[in-house]
Amino acid sequence: MNAITTTEQHEILVQRPAGSDSSFLLRIIEASMGQQGFDIAKISALLEVKKQWDADEARKAYVLAMSQFKAEPMEILKRKQVGYTTRDGDFVGYAHAELSDITEVVGPAMAKHGLSFRWDIRQENGSISVDCIVRHAQGHSETVTMHAPPDASGKKNAIQQVASAVTYLSRYTLLAATGMATKGMDDDGDQAGGEDADSFRLADWLAKAEEAVDLNELRDTKERGFAVIRKRNDADSYRKFKAAIEKRLTALQPREPGQEG
Repeated sequence: MNAITTTEQHEILVQRPAGSDSSFLLRIIEASMGQQGFDIAKISALLEVKKQWDADEARKAYVLAMSQFKAEPMEILKRKQVGYTTRDGDFVGYAHAELSDITEVVGPAMAKHGLSFRWDIRQENGSISVDCIVRHAQGHSETVTMHAPPDASGKKNAIQQVASAVTYLSRYTLLAATGMATKGMDDDGDQAGGEDADSFRLADWLAKAEEAVDLNELRDTKERGFAVIRKRNDADSYRKFKAAIEKRLTALQPREPGQEG
């Protein structure tokens, strides 16, 4: 193009005073506009150089800020327990960090270094998408995106299913975007996709079946338990869990008048 040449650009860059920012380019442009023969093409080329320079400086500032943020002493605790207590007083389930547990820790630490975050949420074709956007004060931003169907576990209505999936995705996109992890990183299986097959414990699921208080709870336990067992392709666990479900079903089913217990 007939704009400023590569050599001319190089001369401008190497003459930049040490420690100065791209505002010196604006001063060059302002001074040059008053010179005879300085055309618009050269001004446009200089503005493009400034734009690229600013973007590079913003990216470097973002990287520096993220490294400083991660050096902060932070601990995200898993305060939310999901599960139930058996008749013997033992807790069966897992714990995870709620969204508020995460934001209350990372939010102030990020702000200290000029960083902020927000989410963009979309729902289409039966899937929910959440973008977590982390931005630095100088303008550079990076995005992490995750997708999931509405969380149909439990007895949630349609709105609760969407809200549960959004909360789950918001938590994990923020953790991924900031490179953080909860204390003893959790995989809260009741959210957006079912229990974790890798952390499966047959004894827990047998206890859930035995402790079901009504047919609705037993049906929910059955669906979730079989879903995890199918992921594991575990025939022995399938047979044992099925037997536990059938035993509890027999106990919960209403008896005909006069039928012995």
